[in-house]
Amino acid sequence: MAVADQLGHLKGRKGAFRIALIPPEVLDALNDGLLETVNLNEFLALELPRLARSVAGHIGLDAESERLADTIAMLGAFKPMQRHGHIARALYDLTALHGERDAVAHRLATHASDVARCWAAQWVTLSGLPLAAQLEAVRRFAADPHFGVREIAWMAVRDAVIGSLDESIVLLQRWVLDADPNIRRFASELTRPRGVWCAQIEALKTEPWRALPLIEPLRADTSRYVQNSVANWLNDASKSQPEWVDKLCARWVAESDTAETRYIAKRALRTLSK
Repeated sequence: MAVADQLGHLKGRKGAFRIALIPPEVLDALNDGLLETVNLNEFLALELPRLARSVAGHIGLDAESERLADTIAMLGAFKPMQRHGHIARALYDLTALHGERDAVAHRLATHASDVARCWAAQWVTLSGLPLAAQLEAVRRFAADPHFGVREIAWMAVRDAVIGSLDESIVLLQRWVLDADPNIRRFASELTRPRGVWCAQIEALKTEPWRALPLIEPLRADTSRYVQNSVANWLNDASKSQPEWVDKLCARWVAESDTAETRYIAKRALRTLSK
């Protein structure tokens, strides 16, 4: 029986409320890179050295290489999220020396572990590609079924977007018209003026109207996932340009008096309403 079949009974789990309650069978599968995490507790419970070695072996790299061993040895000196970045870099460097780099990269990008796919998404940051190529490379991760991979996807290209904001707005205009709500949400979340756990976009804090070509098409989006992102985008902007956000929401509701637009406007104005 294939490993995936053996673990099928674990895939529909809700996830433990505390790390201590995670079943050993689940934890082993997570650390062996055979299963996706389903909540933050599982993510925090991961043994990164074990997972990194497991994934390296799965994708055709030397799990006992000096490069990876050195990275694992220093992980304790870094904050939890920084540790993932260092592992991603070590795997990237090892792949650069591999005779079948594209095949290795594909195996990581399609790995069963969501964390492994997050590492693959972080490779986009390391690639040195032009902005347009970075966006195309990160698209598969922006559409990933796992919420964690989708978050890492926009974080991976955030700095590149800040560095070429006008170009980014032009390139992302077709993203907000995509049939996939994950892709539409990516364009909104990526350009939030303030965002969470990421660099702020000072230009959009000062002049949020520059991104209207991205958020205007989403004002009545049918996806609650997208609606929440747009509302958060405008709530960010309201902290530096409150009058503009207030007027924009009033216009949206007047022009598009739908339940979706009213929901976005109400959430967008939550800071101003306090």
